[in-house]
This record gives sequence, C-alpha cells and structure tokens, in this order.
Amino acid sequence: MSKPKVAFYWCASCGGCEEAVVDLAEDILKVVDAVDIVFWPVALDFKRKDVEAMGDGEIAVSFINGAVRTEEQEEMVELLRKKSGMVVAFGSCAHLGGIPGLANFSDRAGIFERAYITSESTSNPNRVFPKTRTEVPEGTLTLPEFWDTVRALDQVIDVDYYLPGCAPPANLIMDAVNAILSGALPPKGTVLASKKSLCDECERNDSKPEKLELTEFKRVSLTEVDPEKCFLAQGIICMGVATRGGCGERCINANMPCRGCFGPVDGVTDFGLNAMSSIASIFSLHNEKDISEEEMKNTMDKIPDPAGLFYMYSLPTSILRRKKMEE
Repeated sequence: MSKPKVAFYWCASCGGCEEAVVDLAEDILKVVDAVDIVFWPVALDFKRKDVEAMGDGEIAVSFINGAVRTEEQEEMVELLRKKSGMVVAFGSCAHLGGIPGLANFSDRAGIFERAYITSESTSNPNRVFPKTRTEVPEGTLTLPEFWDTVRALDQVIDVDYYLPGCAPPANLIMDAVNAILSGALPPKGTVLASKKSLCDECERNDSKPEKLELTEFKRVSLTEVDPEKCFLAQGIICMGVATRGGCGERCINANMPCRGCFGPVDGVTDFGLNAMSSIASIFSLHNEKDISEEEMKNTMDKIPDPAGLFYMYSLPTSILRRKKMEE
C-alpha cells in the first residue's frame, strides 16, 4: 500500500516554520515512516517541475508556511492547491499574514526606497533597483514580481485547516499529522489548537486581581518583570487576553508577554481590534477629568508603535488590511 504524499513549501517568512518541522526531533522519523514527502525544497532536492508532473489531487496534504508577497509565491501556492487534496496554512504568516504583513503599512515603492536607498548600510548613488527582467548577453534574467500587498494564504487559495504559531509547537504539528493520517479531522476551516484564550490557560492567572485595572503602560524592556505575576497586573501589555491558547506558553515561560502569534479565538473578526478593546476596557486614569493633554500624551507615548504592537501578526487579515495606497 502506497503512503500518502505530503508537501512542504515556504513563502514569505523567516524559516522558523521549517525549523519547527525539524524540531520534531525523533518524531520526524515517525512522519517519514508514515508518509512520502514528495516536495520540500528547503530540505530536499525537489523542483517545481516535479510538482507540475503530478496529477491533480495526488498530494494528500500540503503544509504551506509564510505569507504571499511575490508572483512566484502566488504561482506556487496555486499549483500546490491544484495538486493537493488538502492544504494546511502552517504558522502565523500563512494563517494571518504574520510579521511580513506589517509591510502593508507601506508599499513596494516605499519598501524599495528604504531597502536599496536610505538604509544606513546602503550606498546606491545611481538608485539601482531590482528589475523583473534584465537583458544580458546570455539571455534574459527574470525575478518574480514583488507585490504591493502581503496576503495571508487563504486570501490567495482555498485553505482546509490552520496550524497557528510563530512557529507552531511540535506537539500541535504531530497532533495535526496524526489527525490527517487517521482521518479524524474536525470541520474544514478549523484552527488546530485550543478553543480557549491563552489568558484562560496561563499559570499566572491566579496572580491576576479580581478587578484588573491598568493605570499606566510599562515597556517590558525597561521594567524589572516579576516572573510569577500577571503581566497586565504589572502594567505590561500582554495579548494573552485576546489570543488563542495552545502554544505551551513559550513566551510567558521566558518571562515575555504574549504578542498574539496564535491569532484570535473563534468568532473574532479582527484580532488587533479585539486586543485593543480588551486592553482599553481595563485601562483607567485616576481623576480622568483633571488629566492634562500632556499627561495623556506621555501615557500614550509608552506605546511607541500601537499599530505594530496590536497588529504584529494579523494586519493582512484585519479590517484595515493595509495602509491606503496613493491613487
């Protein structure tokens, strides 16, 4: 009996999701024994033509990580969707747009200007930029088109399941693989993680006062953080109140607040908006009627990049989606 065929592909991301597969350690041998990996270009010598030669639906499942940012990535995910019976959005970038999605606060022209002209380490007096086509004596060299807008995977192709996290923890990866192999899968569209919020699962929950009230915002890098106490009770913004649980509290255990890589719990349309609303609901300044404009500004300056904080992983899938481009 032939093994089910599995593919892994990496779009716009840091490579951490590929490392997460390797982090399965000895369990990766169980995966290799149970499936036939037919496409994993970051680890094995496979080519695009190998996928093109397969029949439609021949691949049982493709795990695709990373947001979609270039012409080549769009073409590859469309090809893998055609050749796969099932597609899993693997990790925060594929699931929500991820940190690459913060580029939606700019556009291609602005990104290229910064990367190739104004960055502190760049010397480019002739303002040379990458081109999609360049003629050389040997022929034509091509590069994929770089899109203005970063998109999550399901904004490009149909996605069956979502495996969240930056990167997904090994236990959730194995749970997903076992569920796929056994056919014991939940309804299409399910996020394969906890249904509860991280705050509900956090070991620091017992240290949170019954009536939680924030009167100031503290920056974690400038604060001596009590490793036993709720971050919010210490005045440090933590997204665990709005974020899906199941991550194993890796950041919390390292004494860092949650930044939302697992995305929202079921039923939430805009993660960043929900997180802001949750924080705003517990924020209170004493004698608010008497507070000066300068005092309010000093308070808000403690959050130097609110858009980047609340939409760190989810801008492309938010109501905002991106900064409005010039017409």
